[in-house]
Amino acid sequence: MGAGGGVDHTMPLDTAIEYLKGVGPQRAEVLKKELGVFTSGDLLFHFPFRYIDRTKFHSVRDIRTEGELYQVKGILRRLEMQGNGRAKRLTGTLRDETGAIDLIWFQGAQWLERNLKVGKEYVLFGRASQFNGRFNIPHPELEEVTPENIQSARTFDPVYPSTDKLTQKGLDAKGLRKLLRVLFDSLSPADLPETLPVFMLEGYRLISRWEALQKIHFPEHPQDLDAATR
Repeated sequence: MGAGGGVDHTMPLDTAIEYLKGVGPQRAEVLKKELGVFTSGDLLFHFPFRYIDRTKFHSVRDIRTEGELYQVKGILRRLEMQGNGRAKRLTGTLRDETGAIDLIWFQGAQWLERNLKVGKEYVLFGRASQFNGRFNIPHPELEEVTPENIQSARTFDPVYPSTDKLTQKGLDAKGLRKLLRVLFDSLSPADLPETLPVFMLEGYRLISRWEALQKIHFPEHPQDLDAATR
């Protein structure tokens, strides 16, 4: 490893995952146990299982179909812990100019209660459910709206396989996206040499291995994702 716990650029993909900025020993243990991610290379090849089109937004009044996925931008107006023991849950309300939608989390509630802020604007992504004739979003993803993430918003956001234990450590889809961006900042094309001969890359018009891995994690357009998948 590099001095001071930095990433060793001589063998970056073999670097233990705890040495990636933002991980550390505790998060590393969860990544190892829950995802089998032991090295930077393991994280690089932990691919998204779907992508969110961040250019399309719904309003609260559009939420009318149970089981449908929705993306809504609004203000978090309420957040409170309810119940005891196994029945303990975090509930909240997101409001936009058309109405309000109830939110509920059963896992990772304490971490979310510490990190979400009432009065802030968030982008919500989740699947609608119905209870007693009223719609709600269980376990939604919430990302705070800031000038930085609005400016850097992409057409597609990757969503990674995660678990409740990862969420409790801040390693939900959003947290894993942050780690992947840190990882790419520490790599260069030389760290990902080609596995196919040049004549095959040119003959089949394939993008480079470096480009393919970048675009599979962070495609900006549908064409990027198609090229990376191919």
